[in-house]
Amino acid sequence: MASLMNKITQFAKSPQGQRAIRQATDKAQQFAKDPKNRAKIDQLRSRLQGGGGRRPH
Repeated sequence: MASLMNKITQFAKSPQGQRAIRQATDKAQQFAKDPKNRAKIDQLRSRLQGGGGRRPH
């Protein structure tokens, strides 16, 4: 498992990895700026924090 983490770390530090991270970050920010998506994100956040209203039996 450590070798997999090392490979991921090496990729993240490489120019290709940096570009991929930047693209994913930009895409996530654009997604979050959309009002419809923002509402979905807020709903999910409130459910995960215990404010969803439904409780398991």
